[in-house]
Amino acid sequence: MTAHRTAVPGPAALAPDVLDDKILGGWLGRIAGNMLGKPVERGDHWTRQRIDRYLRRADALPLTDYIPGPTPEHPLDPAEFELRPEWPECTRGNIRGSARDDDVDYAILGLHLLETRGFGFTTEQVGELWLLRLPYLQTFTAERATYRNLARGLKPPVAATVDNPYQDWIGALIRADVHGWTSPGDPRRAAGLARRDAVLSHTGNGVYGAMWAAALIAAAFTARSVRAALDASLEHIPAGCRLARTVRRTAALHDAGLSWEGTLAELEAETGRLHWIHVVPNAAVLTAGLLYGEGDFTATIALTVRGGLDTDSNGATAGSVAGVLCGASAIPAQWTEPLRDTVRSAVFGFDGARITDLAERTARLARAES
Repeated sequence: MTAHRTAVPGPAALAPDVLDDKILGGWLGRIAGNMLGKPVERGDHWTRQRIDRYLRRADALPLTDYIPGPTPEHPLDPAEFELRPEWPECTRGNIRGSARDDDVDYAILGLHLLETRGFGFTTEQVGELWLLRLPYLQTFTAERATYRNLARGLKPPVAATVDNPYQDWIGALIRADVHGWTSPGDPRRAAGLARRDAVLSHTGNGVYGAMWAAALIAAAFTARSVRAALDASLEHIPAGCRLARTVRRTAALHDAGLSWEGTLAELEAETGRLHWIHVVPNAAVLTAGLLYGEGDFTATIALTVRGGLDTDSNGATAGSVAGVLCGASAIPAQWTEPLRDTVRSAVFGFDGARITDLAERTARLARAES
Protein backbone atom coordinates (compact mmCIF):
# COMPACT_ATOMS: atom_id res chain seq x y z
CA MET A 1 0.00 0.00 0.00
CA THR A 2 1.12 3.54 -0.61
CA ALA A 3 2.75 5.27 2.32
CA HIS A 4 1.53 8.76 1.41
CA ARG A 5 -1.82 10.11 2.49
CA THR A 6 -4.59 9.28 0.01
CA ALA A 7 -6.87 12.10 -1.08
CA VAL A 8 -10.52 11.04 -1.23
CA PRO A 9 -13.01 13.64 -2.50
CA GLY A 10 -15.70 14.57 0.00
CA PRO A 11 -19.43 13.89 -0.27
CA ALA A 12 -20.04 17.26 -1.94
CA ALA A 13 -18.68 15.65 -5.12
CA LEU A 14 -21.80 13.44 -5.31
CA ALA A 15 -25.05 14.51 -6.95
CA PRO A 16 -28.14 13.46 -4.93
CA ASP A 17 -29.22 10.85 -7.49
CA VAL A 18 -25.70 9.39 -7.57
CA LEU A 19 -25.60 9.19 -3.77
CA ASP A 20 -28.97 7.42 -3.70
CA ASP A 21 -27.86 4.97 -6.38
CA LYS A 22 -24.64 4.15 -4.54
CA ILE A 23 -26.38 3.62 -1.19
CA LEU A 24 -28.93 1.32 -2.82
CA GLY A 25 -25.99 -0.41 -4.51
CA GLY A 26 -24.41 -0.97 -1.09
CA TRP A 27 -27.58 -2.53 0.32
CA LEU A 28 -28.22 -4.71 -2.74
CA GLY A 29 -24.55 -5.68 -2.93
CA ARG A 30 -24.42 -6.67 0.72
CA ILE A 31 -27.53 -8.83 0.47
CA ALA A 32 -26.57 -10.44 -2.87
CA GLY A 33 -22.99 -11.14 -1.71
CA ASN A 34 -24.31 -12.66 1.50
CA MET A 35 -26.72 -14.90 -0.41
CA LEU A 36 -23.97 -15.99 -2.78
CA GLY A 37 -21.72 -17.11 0.06
CA LYS A 38 -24.35 -18.56 2.36
CA PRO A 39 -24.63 -22.11 0.91
CA VAL A 40 -20.89 -22.73 1.44
CA GLU A 41 -20.41 -20.92 4.76
CA ARG A 42 -18.22 -23.22 6.83
CA GLY A 43 -14.59 -22.55 6.30
CA ASP A 44 -13.29 -25.73 7.89
CA HIS A 45 -15.23 -27.78 5.31
CA TRP A 46 -15.63 -25.44 2.33
CA THR A 47 -12.04 -24.72 1.43
CA ARG A 48 -11.17 -22.83 -1.74
CA GLN A 49 -10.41 -26.12 -3.43
CA ARG A 50 -13.67 -27.76 -2.36
CA ILE A 51 -15.76 -24.76 -3.44
CA ASP A 52 -14.21 -24.79 -6.91
CA ARG A 53 -14.52 -28.57 -7.16
CA TYR A 54 -18.23 -28.27 -6.41
CA LEU A 55 -18.67 -25.44 -8.92
CA ARG A 56 -16.93 -27.44 -11.64
CA ARG A 57 -19.18 -30.43 -11.03
CA ALA A 58 -22.19 -28.13 -11.18
CA ASP A 59 -20.87 -26.57 -14.42
CA ALA A 60 -20.82 -23.19 -12.66
CA LEU A 61 -17.29 -21.94 -13.35
CA PRO A 62 -16.73 -19.14 -14.08
CA LEU A 63 -19.13 -18.13 -11.31
CA THR A 64 -21.44 -15.45 -12.72
CA ASP A 65 -24.66 -16.15 -10.82
CA TYR A 66 -25.76 -17.59 -7.48
CA ILE A 67 -24.34 -20.99 -6.53
CA PRO A 68 -26.49 -23.80 -7.95
CA GLY A 69 -27.98 -26.38 -5.62
CA PRO A 70 -27.96 -30.11 -6.30
CA THR A 71 -30.05 -31.33 -9.25
CA PRO A 72 -30.69 -34.72 -10.83
CA GLU A 73 -28.04 -33.81 -13.42
CA HIS A 74 -25.60 -32.74 -10.70
CA PRO A 75 -26.45 -34.75 -7.55
CA LEU A 76 -24.83 -33.89 -4.25
CA ASP A 77 -22.47 -36.33 -2.57
CA PRO A 78 -23.15 -35.53 1.13
CA ALA A 79 -19.88 -37.17 2.15
CA GLU A 80 -17.94 -34.65 0.06
CA PHE A 81 -20.21 -31.61 -0.19
CA GLU A 82 -22.35 -30.47 2.73
CA LEU A 83 -24.22 -27.29 1.86
CA ARG A 84 -25.70 -25.15 4.60
CA PRO A 85 -29.24 -26.24 5.64
CA GLU A 86 -30.58 -22.97 4.19
CA TRP A 87 -29.39 -23.81 0.68
CA PRO A 88 -32.93 -24.18 -0.76
CA GLU A 89 -33.46 -20.46 0.02
CA CYS A 90 -30.22 -19.11 -1.40
CA THR A 91 -29.23 -21.11 -4.48
CA ARG A 92 -29.73 -20.36 -8.14
CA GLY A 93 -33.36 -20.56 -9.22
CA ASN A 94 -34.62 -20.98 -5.64
CA ILE A 95 -34.32 -17.42 -4.32
CA ARG A 96 -37.61 -15.66 -3.50
CA GLY A 97 -36.34 -12.63 -1.59
CA SER A 98 -33.34 -12.71 0.71
CA ALA A 99 -32.81 -15.39 3.34
CA ARG A 100 -32.50 -14.23 6.95
CA ASP A 101 -28.87 -13.79 8.04
CA ASP A 102 -26.98 -11.93 10.76
CA ASP A 103 -24.82 -10.19 8.14
CA VAL A 104 -27.96 -8.34 7.05
CA ASP A 105 -29.61 -8.15 10.49
CA TYR A 106 -26.77 -5.98 11.80
CA ALA A 107 -27.01 -3.57 8.87
CA ILE A 108 -30.71 -3.15 9.66
CA LEU A 109 -30.04 -2.82 13.38
CA GLY A 110 -27.36 -0.22 12.66
CA LEU A 111 -29.79 1.80 10.58
CA HIS A 112 -32.34 1.66 13.40
CA LEU A 113 -29.64 2.73 15.87
CA LEU A 114 -28.82 5.86 13.86
CA GLU A 115 -32.49 6.69 13.30
CA THR A 116 -33.40 6.40 16.98
CA ARG A 117 -30.22 7.44 18.78
CA GLY A 118 -28.57 9.68 16.19
CA PHE A 119 -24.91 9.90 15.28
CA GLY A 120 -24.02 10.74 18.87
CA PHE A 121 -25.04 7.24 20.00
CA THR A 122 -23.11 5.61 22.83
CA THR A 123 -21.75 2.09 23.03
CA GLU A 124 -24.18 1.44 25.87
CA GLN A 125 -27.09 2.35 23.57
CA VAL A 126 -25.89 -0.20 21.01
CA GLY A 127 -26.15 -2.88 23.69
CA GLU A 128 -29.58 -1.69 24.79
CA LEU A 129 -30.81 -1.98 21.22
CA TRP A 130 -29.50 -5.53 20.94
CA LEU A 131 -31.48 -6.56 24.00
CA LEU A 132 -34.63 -4.83 22.72
CA ARG A 133 -34.58 -5.81 19.04
CA LEU A 134 -32.35 -8.84 18.48
CA PRO A 135 -33.22 -12.41 19.54
CA TYR A 136 -30.47 -14.03 21.58
CA LEU A 137 -30.46 -17.21 19.48
CA GLN A 138 -29.77 -15.18 16.33
CA THR A 139 -26.46 -13.97 17.75
CA PHE A 140 -23.19 -15.88 17.44
CA THR A 141 -19.62 -15.97 18.82
CA ALA A 142 -18.59 -12.56 20.23
CA GLU A 143 -22.07 -11.11 19.93
CA ARG A 144 -23.65 -13.99 21.86
CA ALA A 145 -21.01 -13.81 24.60
CA THR A 146 -21.57 -10.06 24.88
CA TYR A 147 -25.35 -10.45 24.84
CA ARG A 148 -25.08 -12.82 27.84
CA ASN A 149 -22.89 -10.32 29.64
CA LEU A 150 -25.31 -7.47 28.95
CA ALA A 151 -28.23 -9.56 30.21
CA ARG A 152 -26.24 -10.18 33.41
CA GLY A 153 -25.90 -6.44 33.89
CA LEU A 154 -22.31 -6.00 32.73
CA LYS A 155 -21.53 -2.74 30.92
CA PRO A 156 -19.06 -1.79 28.18
CA PRO A 157 -16.14 -2.18 27.99
CA VAL A 158 -16.27 -5.12 30.43
CA ALA A 159 -19.15 -6.74 28.48
CA ALA A 160 -16.74 -7.39 25.60
CA THR A 161 -14.13 -9.21 27.64
CA VAL A 162 -15.81 -11.61 30.08
CA ASP A 163 -16.04 -15.22 28.82
CA ASN A 164 -15.54 -14.01 25.25
CA PRO A 165 -12.76 -15.79 23.34
CA TYR A 166 -13.98 -14.30 20.05
CA GLN A 167 -12.91 -10.69 20.54
CA ASP A 168 -10.84 -10.55 17.35
CA TRP A 169 -13.22 -12.47 15.12
CA ILE A 170 -15.24 -10.99 12.26
CA GLY A 171 -18.47 -10.06 14.07
CA ALA A 172 -17.81 -6.33 14.49
CA LEU A 173 -16.70 -6.00 10.87
CA ILE A 174 -20.06 -7.25 9.58
CA ARG A 175 -21.81 -4.52 11.59
CA ALA A 176 -19.84 -1.67 9.99
CA ASP A 177 -21.55 -1.03 6.66
CA VAL A 178 -24.17 1.46 7.80
CA HIS A 179 -21.47 3.70 9.25
CA GLY A 180 -19.79 3.78 5.84
CA TRP A 181 -23.04 4.28 3.92
CA THR A 182 -23.97 7.27 6.08
CA SER A 183 -20.48 8.83 5.84
CA PRO A 184 -20.02 9.05 2.05
CA GLY A 185 -16.54 10.27 1.20
CA ASP A 186 -15.63 10.64 4.90
CA PRO A 187 -13.75 7.49 5.97
CA ARG A 188 -12.44 9.10 9.15
CA ARG A 189 -15.95 9.73 10.43
CA ALA A 190 -17.10 6.26 9.37
CA ALA A 191 -14.24 4.60 11.26
CA GLY A 192 -15.08 6.58 14.40
CA LEU A 193 -18.73 5.54 14.32
CA ALA A 194 -17.79 1.90 13.69
CA ARG A 195 -15.35 1.93 16.60
CA ARG A 196 -18.07 3.09 19.01
CA ASP A 197 -20.22 0.16 17.87
CA ALA A 198 -17.44 -2.44 17.74
CA VAL A 199 -16.04 -1.99 21.25
CA LEU A 200 -19.29 -3.34 22.66
CA SER A 201 -18.17 -6.87 21.75
CA HIS A 202 -14.62 -6.80 20.37
CA THR A 203 -11.09 -5.65 21.12
CA GLY A 204 -7.87 -5.21 19.12
CA ASN A 205 -8.02 -6.42 15.53
CA GLY A 206 -11.72 -7.19 15.94
CA VAL A 207 -12.33 -3.46 16.42
CA TYR A 208 -9.83 -2.46 13.74
CA GLY A 209 -11.62 -4.72 11.25
CA ALA A 210 -14.87 -2.82 11.78
CA MET A 211 -13.12 0.54 11.49
CA TRP A 212 -11.35 -0.57 8.32
CA ALA A 213 -14.52 -1.87 6.66
CA ALA A 214 -16.51 1.27 7.49
CA ALA A 215 -13.72 3.52 6.22
CA LEU A 216 -13.38 1.41 3.07
CA ILE A 217 -17.09 1.68 2.26
CA ALA A 218 -17.13 5.43 2.97
CA ALA A 219 -14.10 5.95 0.74
CA ALA A 220 -15.67 3.89 -2.07
CA PHE A 221 -18.32 6.59 -2.61
CA THR A 222 -15.80 9.03 -4.04
CA ALA A 223 -12.54 7.12 -4.61
CA ARG A 224 -11.37 6.76 -8.21
CA SER A 225 -10.73 3.01 -7.84
CA VAL A 226 -10.83 0.05 -5.48
CA ARG A 227 -7.14 0.54 -4.75
CA ALA A 228 -7.65 4.19 -3.85
CA ALA A 229 -10.44 3.24 -1.44
CA LEU A 230 -8.24 0.56 0.15
CA ASP A 231 -5.36 3.02 0.53
CA ALA A 232 -7.67 5.54 2.18
CA SER A 233 -9.19 2.97 4.53
CA LEU A 234 -5.82 2.00 6.00
CA GLU A 235 -5.21 5.55 7.17
CA HIS A 236 -7.84 5.07 9.87
CA ILE A 237 -6.49 2.03 11.72
CA PRO A 238 -3.08 1.57 13.38
CA ALA A 239 -0.47 0.95 10.70
CA GLY A 240 1.27 -1.71 12.79
CA CYS A 241 -1.78 -3.82 13.66
CA ARG A 242 -1.89 -7.28 12.14
CA LEU A 243 -5.01 -6.52 10.12
CA ALA A 244 -3.38 -3.51 8.41
CA ARG A 245 -0.20 -5.49 7.75
CA THR A 246 -2.24 -8.31 6.20
CA VAL A 247 -4.16 -5.94 3.91
CA ARG A 248 -0.90 -4.33 2.78
CA ARG A 249 0.64 -7.77 2.24
CA THR A 250 -2.30 -8.79 0.05
CA ALA A 251 -1.90 -5.64 -2.03
CA ALA A 252 1.84 -6.23 -2.36
CA LEU A 253 1.28 -9.75 -3.71
CA HIS A 254 -1.26 -8.38 -6.17
CA ASP A 255 1.19 -5.67 -7.27
CA ALA A 256 3.92 -8.29 -7.73
CA GLY A 257 1.80 -9.95 -10.41
CA LEU A 258 0.81 -13.12 -8.57
CA SER A 259 -2.40 -14.75 -9.66
CA TRP A 260 -5.44 -14.63 -7.40
CA GLU A 261 -4.86 -18.29 -6.51
CA GLY A 262 -1.17 -17.65 -5.82
CA THR A 263 -1.91 -14.70 -3.59
CA LEU A 264 -4.43 -16.64 -1.52
CA ALA A 265 -2.03 -19.57 -1.20
CA GLU A 266 0.67 -17.26 0.17
CA LEU A 267 -1.76 -15.63 2.59
CA GLU A 268 -3.09 -18.98 3.76
CA ALA A 269 0.44 -20.06 4.62
CA GLU A 270 0.82 -16.89 6.72
CA THR A 271 -2.57 -16.77 8.45
CA GLY A 272 -3.85 -20.34 8.19
CA ARG A 273 -3.34 -21.15 11.88
CA LEU A 274 -6.06 -18.64 12.78
CA HIS A 275 -9.69 -19.71 13.03
CA TRP A 276 -11.72 -19.43 9.84
CA ILE A 277 -13.93 -16.76 11.46
CA HIS A 278 -10.96 -14.70 12.70
CA VAL A 279 -10.98 -11.21 11.19
CA VAL A 280 -7.38 -11.26 9.85
CA PRO A 281 -7.50 -14.15 7.32
CA ASN A 282 -10.95 -13.02 6.24
CA ALA A 283 -9.64 -9.50 5.60
CA ALA A 284 -7.02 -11.08 3.35
CA VAL A 285 -9.64 -12.98 1.33
CA LEU A 286 -11.81 -9.88 1.11
CA THR A 287 -8.93 -7.64 0.00
CA ALA A 288 -7.89 -10.14 -2.65
CA GLY A 289 -11.45 -10.35 -3.98
CA LEU A 290 -11.66 -6.57 -4.23
CA LEU A 291 -8.28 -6.13 -5.93
CA TYR A 292 -8.56 -8.99 -8.41
CA GLY A 293 -12.23 -8.13 -9.07
CA GLU A 294 -11.03 -4.73 -10.29
CA GLY A 295 -14.31 -2.96 -9.57
CA ASP A 296 -16.49 -5.38 -11.52
CA PHE A 297 -19.40 -6.36 -9.28
CA THR A 298 -19.77 -9.97 -10.41
CA ALA A 299 -16.05 -10.73 -10.45
CA THR A 300 -15.59 -9.16 -7.02
CA ILE A 301 -18.22 -11.13 -5.13
CA ALA A 302 -17.48 -14.34 -7.05
CA LEU A 303 -13.75 -14.26 -6.29
CA THR A 304 -14.36 -13.28 -2.67
CA VAL A 305 -16.76 -16.17 -2.04
CA ARG A 306 -14.54 -18.61 -3.90
CA GLY A 307 -11.77 -17.55 -1.49
CA GLY A 308 -13.47 -19.54 1.28
CA LEU A 309 -13.44 -18.97 5.07
CA ASP A 310 -16.47 -16.91 6.25
CA THR A 311 -17.95 -16.83 2.76
CA ASP A 312 -21.27 -15.15 3.46
CA SER A 313 -19.74 -12.38 5.57
CA ASN A 314 -16.94 -11.75 3.10
CA GLY A 315 -19.31 -11.87 0.15
CA ALA A 316 -21.58 -9.37 1.90
CA THR A 317 -18.83 -6.85 2.59
CA ALA A 318 -17.30 -7.26 -0.88
CA GLY A 319 -20.75 -6.76 -2.38
CA SER A 320 -21.28 -3.64 -0.31
CA VAL A 321 -17.99 -2.09 -1.44
CA ALA A 322 -18.49 -3.09 -5.08
CA GLY A 323 -22.13 -1.97 -5.01
CA VAL A 324 -21.15 1.46 -3.72
CA LEU A 325 -18.39 1.77 -6.31
CA CYS A 326 -20.62 0.95 -9.28
CA GLY A 327 -24.07 1.93 -7.98
CA ALA A 328 -27.27 -0.11 -8.02
CA SER A 329 -27.95 0.73 -11.65
CA ALA A 330 -24.79 -1.13 -12.73
CA ILE A 331 -25.36 -4.32 -10.70
CA PRO A 332 -26.35 -7.10 -13.14
CA ALA A 333 -29.97 -8.19 -12.88
CA GLN A 334 -29.20 -11.83 -12.04
CA TRP A 335 -28.09 -10.64 -8.60
CA THR A 336 -30.91 -8.23 -7.81
CA GLU A 337 -34.08 -9.55 -9.44
CA PRO A 338 -34.31 -12.75 -7.32
CA LEU A 339 -34.20 -10.60 -4.17
CA ARG A 340 -37.63 -9.17 -5.06
CA ASP A 341 -36.84 -5.97 -3.14
CA THR A 342 -37.54 -7.92 0.07
CA VAL A 343 -35.35 -8.73 3.04
CA ARG A 344 -35.96 -11.31 5.76
CA SER A 345 -34.71 -10.25 9.18
CA ALA A 346 -34.72 -11.40 12.79
CA VAL A 347 -34.63 -7.78 13.96
CA PHE A 348 -38.02 -7.14 15.58
CA GLY A 349 -40.22 -5.01 13.34
CA PHE A 350 -38.14 -5.34 10.17
CA ASP A 351 -38.95 -8.76 8.70
CA GLY A 352 -40.20 -8.33 5.14
CA ALA A 353 -38.84 -4.80 4.80
CA ARG A 354 -38.29 -3.38 1.33
CA ILE A 355 -34.64 -3.03 0.38
CA THR A 356 -35.42 0.21 -1.46
CA ASP A 357 -37.05 1.61 1.68
CA LEU A 358 -34.01 0.73 3.81
CA ALA A 359 -31.79 2.43 1.24
CA GLU A 360 -33.95 5.55 1.15
CA ARG A 361 -33.84 5.81 4.94
CA THR A 362 -30.06 5.39 4.85
CA ALA A 363 -29.75 8.10 2.20
CA ARG A 364 -31.78 10.52 4.32
CA LEU A 365 -29.30 10.02 7.17
CA ALA A 366 -26.33 10.46 4.84
CA ARG A 367 -27.72 13.71 3.41
CA ALA A 368 -28.55 15.05 6.86
CA GLU A 369 -24.93 14.69 7.93
CA SER A 370 -23.19 15.80 4.72
